[in-house]
Amino acid sequence: MHAATQRGITLIELMIGLVIMAIVLMVALPAFTIFLQNQQIRNAADSALVGLSLARTEAVRRNQAVRFQFVSNLTSGCVLSAASLAWVVSLADPTSLCDIAPSETVAPQIIQKRSATEGARNAAVVTTGGTTTTFSGLGVLAGPGITQIDISNTTGVCEHVDVVNGTMRCMRILVSTGGQARMCDPRVAAPVPPDVDPRAC
Repeated sequence: MHAATQRGITLIELMIGLVIMAIVLMVALPAFTIFLQNQQIRNAADSALVGLSLARTEAVRRNQAVRFQFVSNLTSGCVLSAASLAWVVSLADPTSLCDIAPSETVAPQIIQKRSATEGARNAAVVTTGGTTTTFSGLGVLAGPGITQIDISNTTGVCEHVDVVNGTMRCMRILVSTGGQARMCDPRVAAPVPPDVDPRAC
């Protein structure tokens, strides 16, 4: 009787496998990087949309003015900022009080807040209309405020800005005077009539 021979992989087979894996990773890495950029943009847009919706809902529920504002950070040194993704929903101006825990009685009566680094570390924001939107007890805008929020990523170019070289799918949030906030894609051309494609800005 002959003993059964055991056969494993040789060093050359192992090296060939590693080379194939390295090539696959090199091809997939740029696509994965773009995917991560787009995911951070989407997370930041979702976060801002949630904050706006919460402020409007709370204004209607409480029947009083509620503010949504972008702030520089969530420390005692915070200031209103049109270039930060950190936000605070409150009844009063949270400047220098962003570190206060949510409270019904302690100024600035913060309802909810969110850090700029939660799921969107490289995302960037540009607002039109200032840093704050205030909703009245009827859920409509109480005076001038944020009307548009453009969200991109600090490490690339938006597709709607550069169709040839742009790799990021940037997002936009529009806030109407009636208080409705909606997310749209600036790359999608506005159709005629405008309600045909809800993704269009």
